[in-house]
Amino acid sequence: MWDYSDKVKDYFFNPRNAGALADANAVGEVGSLSCGDALKLMLKVNPETDVIEDARFQTFGCGSAIASSSALTELIIGKTIAEAKTLTNQDIADFLDGLPPEKMHCSVMGQEALQAAVAAYTGEEVDEDDHEEGALICKCFGVDAGMIERAIRGNKLTTLEMVTFYTKAGGGCNSCREPLEELLADVNAAMVAEGALRADEAHVFGSAPKPVKKKAQGFVIPDMAPAPMPPAKPSAPVQIAMPEGGLAVAEKPAAPAAPAPAALSPAKEAIAAARIIEELRPVFRRDGGDVELVDMEGSLVLVHLTGACSGCQLAAQTLGGIQKKISDALGRPVRVMPVAKT
Repeated sequence: MWDYSDKVKDYFFNPRNAGALADANAVGEVGSLSCGDALKLMLKVNPETDVIEDARFQTFGCGSAIASSSALTELIIGKTIAEAKTLTNQDIADFLDGLPPEKMHCSVMGQEALQAAVAAYTGEEVDEDDHEEGALICKCFGVDAGMIERAIRGNKLTTLEMVTFYTKAGGGCNSCREPLEELLADVNAAMVAEGALRADEAHVFGSAPKPVKKKAQGFVIPDMAPAPMPPAKPSAPVQIAMPEGGLAVAEKPAAPAAPAPAALSPAKEAIAAARIIEELRPVFRRDGGDVELVDMEGSLVLVHLTGACSGCQLAAQTLGGIQKKISDALGRPVRVMPVAKT
């Protein structure tokens, strides 16, 4: 598990300004439920003074995403639009007394939502993110070149590992590794030419260490049929009534046809997923492998495969079995995805 500050925990369990804002006159939306995180930021801006008088959020995602979204609203209420435009993702992380490097993408999502809301209020044209399948850099998490370049420039990223931490790109199947590294090298080269980065700091294409792939004998979990991947498209937006101090979400995946168990909080869902994986680990270990829960972000369950489970030809069936177990327990479809653990 990640090492979270007390302030991150506080803003997750006691989020400020969660919920809808009925009289909002500026709205910014980023992310996708099918990729694990989504954020809708709503602002009430005084048109005479340009002061943000109120801000609320609806987030679907992990604890760091909730905390970052909540912190964002605290940071911008009382500021003018011009002042809010200068806010960076690092400001959000600093407000929370830091985020684990692997969770910096949550602060980036907050900054992206703020920029979208500001653009909606001012009428400024912004570079539209192209989420068509053929234009995406990372299809696993729906991350395009525009978002990656902004993160690289804004945080002076110079390694593939840090790009993944700040955007999630490259954290899934690893098929985007080459175009991701090429983009990092190109942006770093441009930053050097602009004087924003030293030449000796810039990433050079081909210099990143190659991922190690292990060959192992495959196996499937006994008495568990492989489960097909759940539909990526979420249901239509719904409004969820939440108790005071609870979490609000903009959308949620469609419920399965079978009767579902009572809805659980994000924290309890993560605990339930962890328990299921812990119950299955002895099966993997007997066959020389292991599966460890890394994190749960919305409908995405991230796991780390080792030993016989890593690089196995039947890994998809193994993950499908875990996926079915967790989906049945939560009463809603989830997607289990292997990731590298740093």
